[in-house]
Parts: sequence; structure tokens; C-alpha cells
Amino acid sequence: MPPTPAAAPPRPSASSLAIAIGANLGDPVATFMAVRPRLEVELRAWAAAPLQLSWSPRFRTQPVGGAPGQPPYLNAVLLARLAAAPVPAAPWPDPTRLLARLLQLEAAFGRERRERWGPRRLDLDLLWCGAMACPGPELVLPHPRLGERAFVLAPLAAIDPDLPLPLAPAGTPRTASAGLAALPRAALEPPPLTLAGEPGWPEGS
Repeated sequence: MPPTPAAAPPRPSASSLAIAIGANLGDPVATFMAVRPRLEVELRAWAAAPLQLSWSPRFRTQPVGGAPGQPPYLNAVLLARLAAAPVPAAPWPDPTRLLARLLQLEAAFGRERRERWGPRRLDLDLLWCGAMACPGPELVLPHPRLGERAFVLAPLAAIDPDLPLPLAPAGTPRTASAGLAALPRAALEPPPLTLAGEPGWPEGS
């Protein structure tokens, strides 16, 4: 009897995208509450299609890189899926147009780009957009550090532990939970802290 072929590794759905949200200046809790409905409006207007939206809990995390002495971050992720199965090969519109909307939202909340990985009032990162691959320079997809950051992987795993990570190279973790478990110990100290849900952000511990 011939051996059973190995199951193909999970691949990201062409009908999903993810946006990471972060802030550590001003009042991040208030910023998250205010930007959530506005981000949903911008995303639905850009997609021009019915969407199923899933929000992660909010996580308190320590800064990675950048200037020392930064305050802790608040982080979360928004996962969007097309409500109907995509018919065309590329179900999403031009992702650079979504990037422009995200940058406008950042500016509306006082984001100033002064240094790489510096403190910020609002950070919105498009992590992936279906199966699209963008090499830059304006936009790189999938996000090049998607699998290296606990503050991204923890929210993704909270939404769906088995969520496939996009375009993972051979031999690397293929799901959000596996990616989080594979991070070096130093990247998880202290671990992301899940915040309790509350009105306006019901997802939580």
C-alpha cells in the first residue's frame, strides 16, 4: 500500500486580510475606542463588499526596538473576511489605496513619524491582504516582521489559534499559535497581557 501523502500546509485565505493596531502615547485606551468604528467604516468603504470582521482582545505589551524608556503599548488586530466566496482571482481592491486610508487615520489621531519604532499615538499596519505579494517600497506584503512579533501573533492567536500565517517559508510555523510558541523566550518576556473587555471593546480576558 503506497504511503499516504502528507497533508498540505495551511495557506492564508485569499478572502482575508489583517490590520495591526498599536499606540503608546496619549490615552491609548481612548484612541482604540475612537478609532475602532472609524477603521471599520474605512475598511468597508475600500472593500466595497460585505465583510465579516473579527477583533482581537487588547494586549498590553512592552516596546520592541526604538528609543529606550518608551511607555508600554496597547495592541490589537482586526481580521476581515469577505462574507461571500471571492469570484475573481484577486478579490481585494488595490491595497495601496487601503494604506492611504490607514495613513490618513493615523494622521487624524496625531501620528508623527520622527524615528523608526519610536513612540506613537496610533500605528496601523496592514499585515496581509489575501494572497497578494507587494515588494515595496510603498507597501510590503505580507508584513516582513509578521512572524517575529508577539504583539501581533498574540492578538491573531486570540482570534483563531489555527489561523494560517501568510506565505510562511518552509520549516517555519504555519499558524498564529505555532508562531507565538516558536518565538525566542526573550521576545515573550514579559508576555503580552490580555486586557479585560469593556463596553466599546467587548473582546477580552
